[in-house]
Amino acid sequence: MNIRVECYSGYKVNQRPIKFWIDEKVFFVEAIEDQWRGNDATFFRVRADDNNTYVISYNETADIWSLSSASALSSAVRDNLNNPRS
Repeated sequence: MNIRVECYSGYKVNQRPIKFWIDEKVFFVEAIEDQWRGNDATFFRVRADDNNTYVISYNETADIWSLSSASALSSAVRDNLNNPRS
């Protein structure tokens, strides 16, 4: 699921997320609990201001942010995440 993300950009662009939107709802990042590199993206496990945990990823080559998982989402959003449309 693609999401909109606003980032802190220090020594590099899109260094870390500071807030993100799922549909029209905004979530402020309270803490980055973990960060790791995958084959084609950088992943961030964040705790948002709703006290839920989200894993979001940034593909630098494609310049796309994606929601990889969430601890608490509505069933409709979770279904869309698990079965994205082409």
